[in-house]
Amino acid sequence: MSSPTSNVSSALRYQRGLTLLEVMVALLIFALTGTAVLKAAGEHLSSVGQIEAVTFANWVASNRLNQLQLDTTWPPKNNLKGTMEMADRTWYWQQTVAKTNDNDLRAVTVSVGEDESYGSSVTSVTTFVAKPTADN
Repeated sequence: MSSPTSNVSSALRYQRGLTLLEVMVALLIFALTGTAVLKAAGEHLSSVGQIEAVTFANWVASNRLNQLQLDTTWPPKNNLKGTMEMADRTWYWQQTVAKTNDNDLRAVTVSVGEDESYGSSVTSVTTFVAKPTADN
């Protein structure tokens, strides 16, 4: 029978810790995971900003189309441009009017962007405007 102290010393002799290679592999895995998490978080923040811009641009376009519906001049003006302030930003809109098969109906597209030269748009919204009737 062996003594308890000899069992402890033989158990300590056979215990092994992590080797340097195992520690380095574990650190590499943690580093890659951390990099992937940071990249995903950055892309998420970027997409949130884009969604915000598209949402505000859609509101600007909807406001312009509502103003157009209230306007009684016929036909609506083509290539009309303007600005609107929303969310501490200046939005630039441009409306394009196209004829339809019905002479009393026009397709109106409002493009909205943050570029003063109207070079690019964030969104565009299309609606149809009917000729105002005499009883309105």
